[in-house]
Amino acid sequence: MSDWRVRAVRASKRPFSRTTRPAADRSPAPEHSMDPRSDQNQDDDQPVTLERSVVDAAVYRDGRRIEAPASLAEIYRELPGKPGTMAWIGLYRPAEAQLVEAAEKFDLHELAVEDAIVAHQRPKLERYGDTLFVVLRAARYLDDVEEVDFGEIHLFVGPDFVLTVRHSQSPDLSMIRGRLEADPELLALGPEAVLYAVLDAVVDGYAPVIAGLQHDIDEIETEVFGGDPRVSRRIYELSREVIELQRATGPLLEIMRALEAGFQKYGTDEELQRYLRDVADHATYAAERVDGFRQMLQNILTVNATLVSQRQNEEMKQLAEAGHAQNDEIKKISSWAAILFAPTLIGTVYGMNFDSMPELHWAFGYPFAIALMGVVCASLYFIFKKRDWL
Repeated sequence: MSDWRVRAVRASKRPFSRTTRPAADRSPAPEHSMDPRSDQNQDDDQPVTLERSVVDAAVYRDGRRIEAPASLAEIYRELPGKPGTMAWIGLYRPAEAQLVEAAEKFDLHELAVEDAIVAHQRPKLERYGDTLFVVLRAARYLDDVEEVDFGEIHLFVGPDFVLTVRHSQSPDLSMIRGRLEADPELLALGPEAVLYAVLDAVVDGYAPVIAGLQHDIDEIETEVFGGDPRVSRRIYELSREVIELQRATGPLLEIMRALEAGFQKYGTDEELQRYLRDVADHATYAAERVDGFRQMLQNILTVNATLVSQRQNEEMKQLAEAGHAQNDEIKKISSWAAILFAPTLIGTVYGMNFDSMPELHWAFGYPFAIALMGVVCASLYFIFKKRDWL
């Protein structure tokens, strides 16, 4: 076994990192698929047939399917020296042994193979000799849970073959294959036509996602001004989805620019050039909308923080006003209590049962006590009134 093949097998045994949601991983592939992880103990030198984890495999000549081989060796025998012939093999979560055999048959670069085995790659386009390695991130909007589900697809595009490797349910390549097989003239343009069709499907798949996110943002705006206390969490969760979608759409622009830069050098068909430019326009629109969503959510988050702060200030103001009113009432009660305390004190002193008390047998004692009570009460009243306690 070659050194790079050993490295590829070892790389695949690292923990498999998933970027899509678990709900999507539990769902089966849209087409038939067999579990590629059940044959991990298989001898590496044993030939791998196309029955494991294969969605579809076919050989095309002049845009029409001519054969559905059972092994990579059969496909490889059909290709060399036969103009207008192309093979398209679609894999769903393949085992590393299967990818290693495909790499040996089609002379794929070891780094690209390691990326395809491990997955969890950013969208990119890399050229290894006459083979393109393209990584795309598909997305779909789940209406029932109002969330975005992300998928990943890797494409090896050679002069006479296309190898697609999916690590998630989306995108559904069977629909893309059916569309191309229904248009032999387009499929006759070769592997680049398959690359165009996959790019077009991935970019078109962003449209319902963008519409779903726009609906969510509209709902959030209503909730923000409605004072829903749970809206902050929803803004945060939606911001994470928008950032993830931005990571999927942003690199697409660089991919499309790289493809356009190679039109003349690699002799891309003029009609296919128009198709790819159309995809580039749609990708640019999607990327701009997603960038706009992120800015909108930042603005909404700022507005929500301002509104929350205003509501808190109003609540604090109301509490302060209530406390101030309570203090006024306490002042009034305390003032009247002090005013009533003075005559009570005088009356209590002169009501004591003692024989020897000043003014006890004085003829003017009673009027004096009443006058003293009145003077003290009046003095306290004017003092408290002056201080706005009454």
